[in-house]
Amino acid sequence: MNAPVHADPRQDAYATPIEQIDVSNPHLYQDDSWRPYFQRLRQEDPVHWCRNGIYGAFWSLTRYRDIMAVDSNHKAFSSDALMGGIVLRDLPMDFRRPSFISMDPPRHDEQRKIVAPIVAPMNLVNLSGTIRQRVGRILDDLPREQSFDWVERVSIELTTQMLATLFDFPFEDRARLTYWSNVATVNTRAGTEVDSEAKRNQVLDKAVEYFTELWHQRAAQPPRSDLVSMLAHGEATRDLPSRPHEFMGNLLLLIVGGNDTTRNSISGGLLALNQFPDQYRKLRQHPELVTSMVPEIIRWQTPVIHMRRTALQDTEVGGKTIRRGDKVAMWYLSGNRDEEAIERADEFIIDRARPRQHLSFGFGIHRCVGNRLAEMQLTILWEEILKRDLPMIEVVGEPTRGYSNILRSIGSLPVRIPAG
Repeated sequence: MNAPVHADPRQDAYATPIEQIDVSNPHLYQDDSWRPYFQRLRQEDPVHWCRNGIYGAFWSLTRYRDIMAVDSNHKAFSSDALMGGIVLRDLPMDFRRPSFISMDPPRHDEQRKIVAPIVAPMNLVNLSGTIRQRVGRILDDLPREQSFDWVERVSIELTTQMLATLFDFPFEDRARLTYWSNVATVNTRAGTEVDSEAKRNQVLDKAVEYFTELWHQRAAQPPRSDLVSMLAHGEATRDLPSRPHEFMGNLLLLIVGGNDTTRNSISGGLLALNQFPDQYRKLRQHPELVTSMVPEIIRWQTPVIHMRRTALQDTEVGGKTIRRGDKVAMWYLSGNRDEEAIERADEFIIDRARPRQHLSFGFGIHRCVGNRLAEMQLTILWEEILKRDLPMIEVVGEPTRGYSNILRSIGSLPVRIPAG
């Protein structure tokens, strides 16, 4: 594991020669010390070349407008797994797992449209009642006047139940989905049992075995509205099991996309309201602000820290020439704190005039396919909390954060619900 950053992040960020700043260091996000590094890059070198990064040389885009320009330009910047994919870490070819998020058109378009109906407006309406019932049960089972882990009792439980529904996955086995999601995203340098790509694959091969059985069951039945059935009957995806790396890649994309991002926004939202108690009081006085608060939570948390692209041609961005073959990191976390694009970007404000002006879902052809489902889960959760007139839920200890430069994950969050 690499050495942690300086104990005083601001001092370190401004004392380090700018060419030596490496915002791919996962310690910045585990220690929650990333802010001054990105602030300096936005001010002094918003399109920044890091020659000796932990994961090799790469460009950092830290301003809203530059990130949006590159994210929207798939003709000049590739997501293809064979070109390196969507994360800065370069995996050997044997461990690359193509999925539609790490493909370019036309294959991206063909595969994405297969699963898009799961989050079509009518299907979301059908899911909303189920989500509301489950949220109610989860909230009503929470203890009062004693500390418990919000991540375990609420964030994980709600999102895992939702994921099981989307896959029509055996409900009694749903904890496997959480486990596979954690294994898929853990950094092999984080000090866990998954300390190599080979060990990761050993676990994820079990996931593929499980889903292959489900796949054959659904393929033999008439098409249904769950993700496994959609993939099994889709023209562009029905033969995925014959391409094991791609089969695994698409399964993991849907598991992680439907789990980790919403889970961490549920946790990050409660943490933000505790860090800005005036906003929590405002919410309790004006419950109708839930609809504008939810996208603000997603901006504030920014559950996906970065996405990578690889330049297909020499292209100018922000006055710098990015050469063909260069790695480019779009730091959504920094773009969402860009004062040039978002007024008072370092504040959590639940009644912003334009709350959806954020980068958390990406732009262009890769914009998050499940963004409305994520918003709906958060909206229903907070509607049900407010409906119960619970006292302000108190964060009573420091959160633990993941060692990752990809997902801004919260591993635990001790909270307490006071007596009414």
